Amino acid sequence: MSEALDLSPPEVPEPTFLESVLRYGLFLGAIFQLVCILAIIFPTSKGHEHEETVSTNGKAAEQMKKPKGAAPQMRQKPKKESKKKR
Repeated sequence: MSEALDLSPPEVPEPTFLESVLRYGLFLGAIFQLVCILAIIFPTSKGHEHEETVSTNGKAAEQMKKPKGAAPQMRQKPKKESKKKR
């Protein structure tokens, strides 16, 4: 037990350019994910506020809407009947 302990820090090689790019890319990806999660938790869209005002004016909003006619149907070309050759 009389051996001296080596308490010097281990030799760590300098990171390469690719490792540095990868490290910063991972940081940017993590920040982007946090922003996306926060956007889901705290939505701040103007459409949501508009929906609340429309729901309070329910009858007024329904009267302002014009009734739509039948949806336009897709016109299909009539199939040509093939004549039998004899």
